Amino acid sequence: MLVVIAFGDSVTSVRGDRYPVEYELRADDYWRVTMPNGMRFDTSGLALDEGGRLLTVHDRNPEVWHIQPSKTDGSLESHVAGVSMLTNCFTPLQLRPFAHEKIDRYDTEGLGVDSQGRLYSCEEANRWILRFDPSRGVVERLPIDWSTVRRYFSSDANASFEGVAVGDDQRLYVANERNSARIFVVDLRTFEIIDHFAVSPRGSGFGFLHYSDLCWHRGFLYVLCRHQYVILKVDPSTHRVLAEYHYKKLEKLPEHRYQSRYPTGIMEGLAVDDQNFWLLTDNNCETRKQDPKDRRPTLFRCLRPDTLGTTR
Repeated sequence: MLVVIAFGDSVTSVRGDRYPVEYELRADDYWRVTMPNGMRFDTSGLALDEGGRLLTVHDRNPEVWHIQPSKTDGSLESHVAGVSMLTNCFTPLQLRPFAHEKIDRYDTEGLGVDSQGRLYSCEEANRWILRFDPSRGVVERLPIDWSTVRRYFSSDANASFEGVAVGDDQRLYVANERNSARIFVVDLRTFEIIDHFAVSPRGSGFGFLHYSDLCWHRGFLYVLCRHQYVILKVDPSTHRVLAEYHYKKLEKLPEHRYQSRYPTGIMEGLAVDDQNFWLLTDNNCETRKQDPKDRRPTLFRCLRPDTLGTTR
């Protein structure tokens, strides 16, 4: 049985007598993401492009960065990922048409890729969705009318859009974080809001939610919930949670645990492929407890337990 609850003009589905399968994630590999000259790098969002490159964004500027993990051989020195900036997208010249409307810096919080190789980023301060088309070399700001969901917008400019994913169904999924956690669905042909909903892990109800990234893979939406340390696999048509992938043990391992000023998790990047979950920290320049000098973010590769037949 699937129970459906209506909220105004939206519909949110919750579980009936069928519960999602639960899995435990472990780190099958990891890398400390190292910027040139040791510069600060607050990663936020993760995506795999059509060529298999791992891409991320920095919440202090609009550019896209390519993460290049090293081949690991078991030594600490091998667990390092270099980073290089893509110089052809979200450049100052491409963004110049929007400069007069920009509030503060570009606080980029999420990244998505569609089947045509176009890159989508969500910007927090202005609540913009930007799209880079490599075939034309231009950036456009999508003309989305948010009026039907504006009641979910917080007055806190730092509690805004936090993740974005593009479905094969010509739909854009945008995560609205914390204060009024919600996933907005945009028809990319009309730029209209056609759906919005909330999903939550089993046992947490619809209390405090913190969606920190989204990913689309093979017809399903994956939702990163940093407060509950879990990834949700969601059927986008019914909003039903099909599986939960828990990673709290991974994040709290002594060798990976960061100092933190907030009582919540620090994962802000999620990418999914056929074999792996990729998770990326935004540790806000806090250091790891085992190394008070190391402020680098960490990229994790977790083999998908659902393909291995192992449950929690």
